[in-house]
Amino acid sequence: MSPLILASTSPYRRALLEKLGVEFICAAPDTDETPKDGESATDLVQRLALEKALSLTNKFPNNFIIGSDQVCVIDGNIVGKPGSVENAQRQLRAASGKMITFYTGLCVVNSHTMHREIICETFHVHFRHLSDEEIRAYIELEMPLSCAGSFMCEGAGILLFSRLEGRDPNALIGLPLIALNEMLLKSGYNALLHSKNKA
Repeated sequence: MSPLILASTSPYRRALLEKLGVEFICAAPDTDETPKDGESATDLVQRLALEKALSLTNKFPNNFIIGSDQVCVIDGNIVGKPGSVENAQRQLRAASGKMITFYTGLCVVNSHTMHREIICETFHVHFRHLSDEEIRAYIELEMPLSCAGSFMCEGAGILLFSRLEGRDPNALIGLPLIALNEMLLKSGYNALLHSKNKA
């Protein structure tokens, strides 16, 4: 069995982790993602990343389990996945001409020792001013209804921005790989030495 478990069924996170060239297993976490009253974006995503990873420790007792959660904040309000075209339109109108911040909680749990590493990675997206016509055209093009903030930066969503600001563009998609590699190294797992493509 692969030592790495990704506590997610997200195809975006799966695709990101595949970039490292290591073997891993995806498993659905059992987590209530409801925010707590007064919980900050940073606290929320770190708590949920940890809870996702911990929910799989009994099923995978000798693994490194990776949990991740993400929200975006517009005008001080936590914004999740839109789920509908109308909500996506509202989110993009609210973001137009502004800087919004993505908070990605990331956790690595060693399910044998229960040692854990938890961080929150921030990434800022500067939106250009968008017309309603552009917003409708973009949503029709990519239907980003399962993406926090209502865009897919790995696709045509890049057309909505004036600037991106952060150390790792992968964080914007939902799995900050630079931070993940640092955390895995601290936990005793070297991705370079476990590459499937290593001769």
